[in-house]
Amino acid sequence: MIHHTWATRPTIKKVKCVHTNAEKYMVSNVLTPGKVYEVKSETDEFYFVIDNSGKVGGFYKDYFEKVK
Repeated sequence: MIHHTWATRPTIKKVKCVHTNAEKYMVSNVLTPGKVYEVKSETDEFYFVIDNSGKVGGFYKDYFEKVK
């Protein structure tokens, strides 16, 4: 039930969106290329970030690069 507290959890790291060219889903509505997002949780394949809608969403890691 960790997903119930993701929005209030501490940020793990920050990532920068590098593109929104999705093959299957429209992500350009909730991600902006060049914008930095806070990662609240992470799996091998996904980052869970607070997107432009203000909610936590899971996105493939290939949309992002790590911010140093």
